[in-house]
Amino acid sequence: MPHANTSTDSGAVIFFDGVCGLCNRFINSLLRADHGRKIRFSPLQGEAFSELVKRHPELASIDSMVLWEHDSEGEHLWLYSDASLRAWELLGGGRATLARTARLVPRPIRNFVYRCVAVIRYRIFGKSDVCRVPTPAERERFLD
Repeated sequence: MPHANTSTDSGAVIFFDGVCGLCNRFINSLLRADHGRKIRFSPLQGEAFSELVKRHPELASIDSMVLWEHDSEGEHLWLYSDASLRAWELLGGGRATLARTARLVPRPIRNFVYRCVAVIRYRIFGKSDVCRVPTPAERERFLD
């Protein structure tokens, strides 16, 4: 089985809580919808996120989703509700339209709701003892 690249040198990577049941459901939905393979994935508990934190120490306290993008203009970080909405925008189509519509809700309100759900996510959706293990078919989409 080939090893996933640990480099975050281009494209989009969504970092997620690898032991969170809700986060894993969201990642599964992105994997099913991302036919163009626009997004790569990595748990917050992994080496790739550790490398990102070295460049962006302000991310050290993050325990939920982060979407990182790199393009000709540089790095872009999306946190909390912006991360999940940006992921849907990258996929295009109806999901992107819904995400853009959700952005009409002011960020402080969206992030308040996001954080409220984050606080209770383990109680409602469960927590695994180990990070999500990608299937062999998914492995190339995941960073170490």
